[in-house]
Amino acid sequence: MFFMRMVYRSFSRQLRRRLLIALTVCLSATVSVAMLGVVFDVGDKLNAELSTYGSNITVQPKADAVVDDLYGSSDGTGSASSGGDPTSFIEESQAPAIKTIFWAYNIVDFAPKLTVHVMAGSTRIPIVGTWFEKSVSVDSGETSTAGVRGMRSWWKVEGSWAKDGTDQAMIGRTLASTLGVGVGDSVTLTDDGRSQVVKIVGVVDSGDDDDGSLYMSSSLAQKLVDLPGKVSSIEVKALTTPENDLARKAARNPAALTQEEWETWYCTAYPSSIAYQIEQAIPGVVAKQVRQVAALQGSVLRKTQSVMILMTALSLLAAAVAVANLMAASIAERSDELALLKAVGATDGAVSRLILAETAAISGVGALVGAGLGSAVAQLIGHVVFGSGVTMRPMVFVLVAVLLTVTVLMASLSSIRSILGLRPAEVLHGR
Repeated sequence: MFFMRMVYRSFSRQLRRRLLIALTVCLSATVSVAMLGVVFDVGDKLNAELSTYGSNITVQPKADAVVDDLYGSSDGTGSASSGGDPTSFIEESQAPAIKTIFWAYNIVDFAPKLTVHVMAGSTRIPIVGTWFEKSVSVDSGETSTAGVRGMRSWWKVEGSWAKDGTDQAMIGRTLASTLGVGVGDSVTLTDDGRSQVVKIVGVVDSGDDDDGSLYMSSSLAQKLVDLPGKVSSIEVKALTTPENDLARKAARNPAALTQEEWETWYCTAYPSSIAYQIEQAIPGVVAKQVRQVAALQGSVLRKTQSVMILMTALSLLAAAVAVANLMAASIAERSDELALLKAVGATDGAVSRLILAETAAISGVGALVGAGLGSAVAQLIGHVVFGSGVTMRPMVFVLVAVLLTVTVLMASLSSIRSILGLRPAEVLHGR
């Protein structure tokens, strides 16, 4: 009881310094909880954000994939403006099987593509037969919408989007300039004696190779080039977990994994895991990661996490320095009181415990308030940067509590040393 009264009296006698310690710990806890909360949730947020910028997995016929690997004849994205026409194909009817894999709910969108070259007048141009916004049914009975409208959400479209199963088409800005056409014009396409007139309903400004292509319904393109039901690739946009050493090992050779590693990899939404499952669902294909997207996700994630962890470390360091200075000033003001305690029989350990108890109590109050504020700041960051809230994991609060405890104890060491050096006779005689 006497010990608790001593702790209480220290607050009432040095309220200003105690509040400053509480404020310092509160600010450090706020920054630490907010930063670590975002760090533990930023992987999913970044993947969701980056997934809006196109596909991260491309599905090709096995024969074409082998040729691409040997000769580097494709960038792996299925771009219509790349070199020659495909020599092997995938059945378009197999595309919905992508939504039957273990990670089906992570498949945000997909779009089969038939990329070939045809003649427009005297100009040989690349065309892409695809789905724009098509409703598809899978074996489970579920229905989903797939197509380039969801895959290319960043396209700037002058006019409107084309509709599936019609003679409507969309043309890239660069190709439109080359052919001298615009919205409302018609273009006659020919291939090996066959012809097809398409009506341009939209001009696309994508800022990439898509500006050099003409997009039309897959059924229309298949009819023009006499490839009924065939597509040359399938683009897939999936929510994935950033790669680590296990994912990279599995990407090289899944057979090299131990049983435990294989189960962990298969049941985690790595790009390589989803690609492997797609290959199981559609025979005769190779599913590849779009390496630029995967590398960007990993690079941005590492840099973002590093910055936030650095900010957390700096806030804890600043808190340690501030608390140490405040405690040193407090002990200097109370040197007479502490010397008197030692003079009447209090041991160095008892006096040190008193100081630590006082600091722990006020730091605990600051940490609790800071944890609440940190959670609010994390939600604010999530909504401002990612457009959704941050999931606060319990381990964040446990980790911050441990870090603050270590920080306050380190800050208290210099004060404890000064208490051990107090000589009651000298202090009480004013020396």
